[in-house]
Amino acid sequence: MAATKITVKNNGSVRIEGDFEICDQEGKVFDLAGRTGISLCRCGHSSNKPFCDGSHKLVGFQSEVKAFALPPVVPKPTSA
Repeated sequence: MAATKITVKNNGSVRIEGDFEICDQEGKVFDLAGRTGISLCRCGHSSNKPFCDGSHKLVGFQSEVKAFALPPVVPKPTSA
């Protein structure tokens, strides 16, 4: 089993549990104050981005997600 579990919740957030760190674009790590589980906003309305604050419930965010297989990775051409 993986050390980190990521669950995309229907009509809600992305839940991350386990051993992980979250960084901003510059690579600076968010201080999660010892949390081993957090939820990230998917609706775009959280006042605490990137973290979920439950705003998806107020704005009626809807998005049902079912797991599927991605197509194989297409190799990038090598430059000579």
